[in-house]
Amino acid sequence: MRQGLRRTIQGAALLPLVGLLLTGAGTGTAAAEDQAAPGEAGTNFRTATVIDQDESATATASTGDYLYWTFPAGAGQTATAEATVTLPDPAARSGPVTWQLDVYDGLRRRQACTEGQQTVTAAESAASLTLSCTLRPVKAWSEPWADDPLPGAYYLRLTVVELPERDLGLGVSTQVQVSAVESGGARASGGELSEPLIPMARAGSIVDLEADPDAEDSGDDDTASGVRPVAVSEPESGWMGSWWTDRWVWTAAGGVLGAIAGVAGYVLIRPRHRES
Repeated sequence: MRQGLRRTIQGAALLPLVGLLLTGAGTGTAAAEDQAAPGEAGTNFRTATVIDQDESATATASTGDYLYWTFPAGAGQTATAEATVTLPDPAARSGPVTWQLDVYDGLRRRQACTEGQQTVTAAESAASLTLSCTLRPVKAWSEPWADDPLPGAYYLRLTVVELPERDLGLGVSTQVQVSAVESGGARASGGELSEPLIPMARAGSIVDLEADPDAEDSGDDDTASGVRPVAVSEPESGWMGSWWTDRWVWTAAGGVLGAIAGVAGYVLIRPRHRES
């Protein structure tokens, strides 16, 4: 009886310690998740901050700075970028301001937006503004002379394009997010690139991460030798898209309908024999 009571008392004494450890573990996990979200932006293509699809990134800057992020997009995907700019206190501003969101592909070609407001002007009294840009569906292959979106890294550039000169340098905070949806087999085209358009680890070569797993995490950035780390990770559906396409569904459905139509037509036109 005394031993059982002693064990019960010891167990009760350990409960607060266990709760404290669990709380600390939960806090550590939440802190790790918070740290995982990018909290800054690059100032040019080379230093663009990497973000994943459906990941939100924030940054604080001065009005007039160029802010850069880079994200992956694979074949068959239609990407949409959104940016929200929290403007300085209206009392500190002297007029309206215009911001612009540009999207570039891995070759740094500016891509056209099919939907969204790429350039937005906010009144002097506005507290924030929102910009968005939906790209054309990414193709697995394209003619060399075409300007089609191709699999690989894409760059976001957010900056102010028009404002009173005295407002330059005022502090702003920004938030960007990129989402992507599958565009379907109707957008598919023949052929595919041999390699996605991603930043290379060394000019003229591509790092083989299977042969050298530590190449991506080395952290080396030797400008003189042209060394740059691989920036973006491969989308879940792959750079060139998955093997599945909704064309399979339409092809199968068309075959079934064709067979039904053939049987129905035969039944309608077949000769009927009179009974003797």
